[in-house]
Amino acid sequence: MKFRFPRVLVLLVVLAAILAFAAGKTQSFTGKVSDAMCGAHHMMAGASDADCTRACVKQGSKYALVVGGNVYTLEGGDAGTLDKLAGQNATVTGTLKEKTITVASVAPAK
Repeated sequence: MKFRFPRVLVLLVVLAAILAFAAGKTQSFTGKVSDAMCGAHHMMAGASDADCTRACVKQGSKYALVVGGNVYTLEGGDAGTLDKLAGQNATVTGTLKEKTITVASVAPAK
């Protein structure tokens, strides 16, 4: 019984390290560049998806990537490239944590 606690502690530390490593894995996502406020459904009457995205970002919303039914907020990345790709399909490479992708690179979707 004396040695049971350290073994459990070691097991928990190893498990935490495995989970932390898995969470930081770089992945690629392909979807439509939008903004976090509008997501997949733009609300600005008479404006294109690209124009609505740019207007919302100027008002403080963050860029987002719509992949299927999911909307991922984009952190970091080249704002100029995201602006050019607003309303278009793009491939974003980065790390996912919950519903936020920390962007390593962005390119037009092929």
